[in-house]
Order: sequence, then structure tokens, then C-alpha cells
Amino acid sequence: MQQEQARVGLVQMTSGSDVMQNYQYIEQQVRALAEQQCQLIVTPENSLLFDNADSYQQLAEELGSGPMQGKLARLAKELGVWIVIGSFPIRASKDKLYSTSLVFNDQGELASHYAKMHLFDVEVADGHGSYRESDCFEHGQLPQIVETPFGKLGLSICYDLRFAPLYNVLREGGADIILVPAAFTAVTGEAHWEVLLRSRAIENQVWVIGVGQCGQHSASRQTWGHSMVIDPWGKMITKAAMTPCNLIADIELHQVQHVRKAMPVAAHQKFFSLIIDEGNE
Repeated sequence: MQQEQARVGLVQMTSGSDVMQNYQYIEQQVRALAEQQCQLIVTPENSLLFDNADSYQQLAEELGSGPMQGKLARLAKELGVWIVIGSFPIRASKDKLYSTSLVFNDQGELASHYAKMHLFDVEVADGHGSYRESDCFEHGQLPQIVETPFGKLGLSICYDLRFAPLYNVLREGGADIILVPAAFTAVTGEAHWEVLLRSRAIENQVWVIGVGQCGQHSASRQTWGHSMVIDPWGKMITKAAMTPCNLIADIELHQVQHVRKAMPVAAHQKFFSLIIDEGNE
């Protein structure tokens, strides 16, 4: 039976090249959040490693096996919480990886996973300049929704946030809560992070949880942080700044149906029906 309320914990962090140091910070925060009755705990993109392609290759594991996935599964089972690792390098082939969200349930099982569909191949006006995720990662192929005791989670990662049709698909698939673990650059984050998160929540009338990397990772890489939780009306419930921290939000799932009933935008949608009608001619 689905719960009416869920307590969610967000882990904002400044990950680096030391995997064990990153893991220890995650474990510390997960334990603290579990003590405060959080049922779902979400970490940012690249939470266990924020480095370069060679380092991701060295850390990468086969889906569902490997020492780091084992540690995370045991932690989730020990504490009886759901843990979402925002992204982790999972092997796609000999040379390429998937940037993959891993969802561990409260029994320590890998309940779901999602391979990032939209890769960040862009130019940014910061010290790093050029970003080319496709040099290391393959594009994911499918959206992913996972059933939990506290509603259906729609999964996405960082750059996905700019592609509204993905979130329409997650909403149509029944998502009540959409997760956006991220490592937005300081430049793009300041300009677009909040407005995009609120837009995805308003358009789809869902809870949106954005969990970001923050601060200085190297001489040329700085991320925006400002993790936040947005309700289905687009209201910000809680927000962090640009330093490592954790956040807690109580999510009232009935708000999803309340907002959708009052303003049934999905039923009023004409564009998708027009495409379908034309396709049948």
C-alpha cells in the first residue's frame, strides 16, 4: 500500500578523485539522515567519483556487481532506507560506460537503474570550457520509473533536465516524484538550474528533487549546488546554498492528485493528440 507521506534526504557534496573519501562522506550523511527518519536518500551525479574518463574506467563495475555497489547495498539494508546514487560508471562495452543512477531499496537490492540519455557535450564560459561526456559514456536508451512504497520515482540525470519531453514521458508513466541528481556548472547553474527544476515540476505537476554537486572540484571546475525540493505547484520547499550539507523534506503525495484535479493539464493537452491523429492518417 502506498504511503501518503515520505521523508526525503538530499546529500549535497563536493566530490573529488578519492573514491573512498567520497564514499565515507556519503555514508556519514546517509546515517545522519536515516537517524532523522528519512526513507529515501539521494546523492548527486558523480557522487562517488568526480574526475576524468580514465578514472571512471578504473572505477566502473558491471551492473549489479562489484565492491562499491556491494557496499551501498549493505548500507541500504543495514539502515532500512532507499538510497539513490545519482550516477555511477557502469560498463556498456570494453571502451564505453553508462552514467547510471542506481536505486537500492531498503532490503539492499538494486531495485532499478537509469542510464543517462542526454550527454553534456557543450561549450561553457568557465575555466573548463569544453565538456564532452560522450568521449567516455554511451547514451542511455530508455526512461525509467521505479515503484516504491512512497510513490513512483521518475529517474533523470543533470543535462536531461533541459529536455522537457523526457519528463512528459515520466509523468505519463505515472511518476509522482522525479529525481534530478546533477553536477551543474556554476555558470549554467546560476542561469538555469532553479528555473528548469521549477518548470519541470509545474509542467508535469510532480514533485521534483534536484540534488547537486557544489563548490570547487579542481582549478577549472566549479559546480552550483543549490539542491532543492519543488512541489507539484512549483513552490520551493527547501533549498541549499553552495557548500556541502544535507537537506530534509517531507513530501505529501496527495498534492500531486490535488493539483492535477484542480488543473487537469494532461487532459487538455492537444499537441500529442494531434501528432497521433496525423500518424494514423
